[in-house]
Amino acid sequence: MNNCEVNVYKEKIFTIPNILSFFRLLLIPFIIWLYIGRDDYFLTLILLLVSGATDIVDGFIARKYKMISDFGKALDPIADKLTQISLLVCLVSRFKYMFIPLALLIVKEFASGITCLVSIKKTKKVESAAWHGKLTTVVLYCVIAVHLIWYNITESISLVLIGICIGIMIMSFIMYLTRNIKNIKN
Repeated sequence: MNNCEVNVYKEKIFTIPNILSFFRLLLIPFIIWLYIGRDDYFLTLILLLVSGATDIVDGFIARKYKMISDFGKALDPIADKLTQISLLVCLVSRFKYMFIPLALLIVKEFASGITCLVSIKKTKKVESAAWHGKLTTVVLYCVIAVHLIWYNITESISLVLIGICIGIMIMSFIMYLTRNIKNIKN
């Protein structure tokens, strides 16, 4: 957006992208129910794909039609993280080492969230997700999807995938903390 364009959606809550993020939040109980209650890993994967598709669509609409709002910048990653945490909690019931990315995700989001809030308070600016955060999301969802599709995956392959995911999560964690701390110090 150039300086001449005004984003009339900056302060809005009820935009199409935000409604899609709310929809993703509503999918979470159904995802958990399908995985834990019904042991239906295929339908769990289908709902995960629907959730992922709405995430892509909401981002596309927000950028193309300039519907980017501060509320959406906060809601979108919350929907992502709650979906990820819910799925990781489900997967821990079958893949014990999934507790590592689950714990790391919680620590990462808590620490990044606090430093981000302090940064927002100081700069009065809500930053969008960075490329490494998006990469982390894609890799995490891919690892989750593989474990849903290949429900009897060997432990060694599972550990390799989890290890790759953990490495990318740590990189992103460090980069977000660095950005937020830099914003706080300036």
